[in-house]
Amino acid sequence: MALTFDERIADRFERMSPAEQRVVLFFQENREQVLIASAAALAAKAETSDATIVRATKALGFSGLEDLRQTLANELRSSLSPAERLTRTLGEVGTSLAAAFEMTLEIHLQSLESLRRTITPEQFEKAVGSIVGAQRILVFGIGPSSAMAAYLVIQLARFGLDAASLTNTGLLFADDLQKLRKGDLVIILAYGRVYAELAVLLDEIDRRGVGSLLLTDTLAAKLRHRVDLVLPVARGRADMLSMHTATLGLIETLLVGVATQRTTDTLASLNELNETRKRLAGKAMSLPVPNGDR
Repeated sequence: MALTFDERIADRFERMSPAEQRVVLFFQENREQVLIASAAALAAKAETSDATIVRATKALGFSGLEDLRQTLANELRSSLSPAERLTRTLGEVGTSLAAAFEMTLEIHLQSLESLRRTITPEQFEKAVGSIVGAQRILVFGIGPSSAMAAYLVIQLARFGLDAASLTNTGLLFADDLQKLRKGDLVIILAYGRVYAELAVLLDEIDRRGVGSLLLTDTLAAKLRHRVDLVLPVARGRADMLSMHTATLGLIETLLVGVATQRTTDTLASLNELNETRKRLAGKAMSLPVPNGDR
């Protein structure tokens, strides 16, 4: 059985240098910051160097900071219920609306900034290429993620792509899985744990030879070999209320990326949508669309 974060520290602490020990104790006392802050930001807070942050991380047996973050996030999310996470959130802001506003915005900003660290240009290019090259895109998301799955499907369809959502649960999800066919790309929005629908979906992706792209916070290490590409995305602090701004931000970067690769087709599809809107509700309801390629 894998060691917990605290067990790793206890097991390796005496073999670390004094500088590494100080950093590890900082990690232990500031787990939430470790989840979202860059190595440089952590170094500044711990009053040490970036290199020492990296050495301490590897001294704990992690391949890097992202590996450490995934372990921490998994532990925090598995040990806290939604009510407990909300309680922790409220415990930090109290009854102050100003504090709630500032803290929430700061968490969102840090989560969005983390996308620059965790997703490389090559990964982004591969993700966009897989969407553009697919015969059809199916987007999986259940619970709150189903709303983002539906949003992505609507936007892709407006761009002229064949897209559909996989958002049923339980026995009805079997009907969703019947839609899968060769040439599809399944975009998976999944967080926290591998629930039944996700496990069966991954099996069907393997069985049918369907392309796959996973957007996740803590499942990257576990599912990396089950999908074609993983794009890591934070959901705020793992010990607090789950927040989805970074996921939405990543979805919209993908949409803009897709539009850059098929500009003419995208504009033609949006213009066609405008014409249909005019027939339904008049010119005032049409979408503003540029007149040509840039």
